[in-house]
Amino acid sequence: MSKKILLIEPSYKNKYPPLGLMKIATYHKSKGHEVVFFKGCSPNLKLQVWDRIYISTLFTFYWAKTIETIEYYSNSVKKSSNIYVGGVMATLMKDEIKKHSNVTVISGLLNQNGKLGYKDDGTIDYLTPDYSIIDQEHNPLLDYVYPQGDSYIGYATRGCIRKCKFCAVPIIEPEFMNGLSIKKQINSIKKHFGEKRNLLLLDNNILASDRFEEIIEEIKNLGFEKNAQYSTIRNNRTVYLKRYVDFNQGIDARLLTNSKVQKLSEIAIQPIRIAFDDIKFKDIYVQKVRLVAEYGIKALSNYILFNFNDTPEDFYERLRINVELNCEFENKGYASRIWSFPMKYSPIFGPEAKNRKHVGKYWNKEYLRGVQCILLATHGLVGPKMKYFDTAFGRNFAEFKKIITTRPEEKILYRTKEWLNRPFIPRRLFIKEKEV
Repeated sequence: MSKKILLIEPSYKNKYPPLGLMKIATYHKSKGHEVVFFKGCSPNLKLQVWDRIYISTLFTFYWAKTIETIEYYSNSVKKSSNIYVGGVMATLMKDEIKKHSNVTVISGLLNQNGKLGYKDDGTIDYLTPDYSIIDQEHNPLLDYVYPQGDSYIGYATRGCIRKCKFCAVPIIEPEFMNGLSIKKQINSIKKHFGEKRNLLLLDNNILASDRFEEIIEEIKNLGFEKNAQYSTIRNNRTVYLKRYVDFNQGIDARLLTNSKVQKLSEIAIQPIRIAFDDIKFKDIYVQKVRLVAEYGIKALSNYILFNFNDTPEDFYERLRINVELNCEFENKGYASRIWSFPMKYSPIFGPEAKNRKHVGKYWNKEYLRGVQCILLATHGLVGPKMKYFDTAFGRNFAEFKKIITTRPEEKILYRTKEWLNRPFIPRRLFIKEKEV
């Protein structure tokens, strides 16, 4: 008997397609069910009655929007338990969601039978994602374009060997699992939905795999070796574009070795992402980043966690270390450049997990607002140029502290000719109290 299945992703902005919903689409279509996907709240879809509605969740600070979406569709099923809520927030805040609605909350991965009430639903996590639901040509209801929609998305491993207190991975994927075939995943996507340009791997700690070298060889054999190209038709002519491999969750500097960096340099990695979450890892971080540069990997994206157990001073030091490394690479003639991406910590449990208002032990609201102002002006990134860094963040910690405590805040935003030449945007459009 055919069923009507509605898949919903809340309307927050995100780069990556909802992989879980894409796999659920494949599962239900294999049973002959009608499947519809939409991002956000649709009056037309709300008026219909669905046998099941699946709602994905992402970060816990999207709590309000996610609950709003759940409530919006609450009368579109015969009973509220026919709404299934899964994903990151659902796993971390299951009890909190249940307090608001009697929906069915799914924790963790869909790799065990019975989570969705079917005898064979434990296969869902291993199914080929249905790319047609995020393709506007096949899904005219969708008016959202995912920036990373033209990528093979998959995993070579699951879980992580680390147990970082700020990270949700040990809860969502508690076991580290090896042996997932990238080749099988890519070939299946290609067969059903055509060739994709890039390869996006969501592994949480790829270097922990004892199959690492095999994984790299598999990636190369699939057409993602260094300098690999992808051909497509644009304006009735063939265009060749560079292909990229992105280990999106980052790699563990503590596990980097000469041989592993060499293997990474053999694929079209762009960028290589390395976290610098704690100043106590300064020496090993600097050592490994230099190693990456020596092997000619050009683009480095660096996660800088702040507002956790760090101080504003060591946050500034970590940023400056990267800029100094950039100067060093330039002087040595290396092509490598580091782009830092500061990430403000938010708790993954409790009331503060529902928003971005958490203030770390060594921070205060004024400091956080100041950093936010700087990052708004730099579009969230910290570039490789020392002159630009000195202007944006200060030449030393004393200047940095003075900058982030500046009032009015427009003075933080507009401190270079480049910024002054931009159209003036009122402060209220830059800074929202609820986001701090």
